[in-house]
Amino acid sequence: MNIESFREYCLSKKWAEEGFPFHNSVMVFKVMDKAFAFTDIERLPPRASLKCDPTLALELRERYSAITPGYHMNKIHWNTVEFEGDVNNEKIKELIDHSYDLIVKSLSKPQKAKLSDNE
Repeated sequence: MNIESFREYCLSKKWAEEGFPFHNSVMVFKVMDKAFAFTDIERLPPRASLKCDPTLALELRERYSAITPGYHMNKIHWNTVEFEGDVNNEKIKELIDHSYDLIVKSLSKPQKAKLSDNE
């Protein structure tokens, strides 16, 4: 996966927005102002940090050499995935979906209602 296809997939999620709140090269994807993905668009090889269930995070790190504890993130809840490693594009999309779903689950009732009102 490359940065552009990663960006397109993240933005395909409902209410997803991108921004550069930290640095002009760190792209952050949010839903209802809560981040679900981070990537440094200048870093090679490309990689992204994605939120993950803690138990699954450990399993993924054991299974894939390209998945490591979240870079500059809470190592329990975030993984960093290198795009040119042993994780295929479909799995990366699953991990983006998982991250997005975890954030949506954590939204307040009014935020969830707003999200579902606009389906």
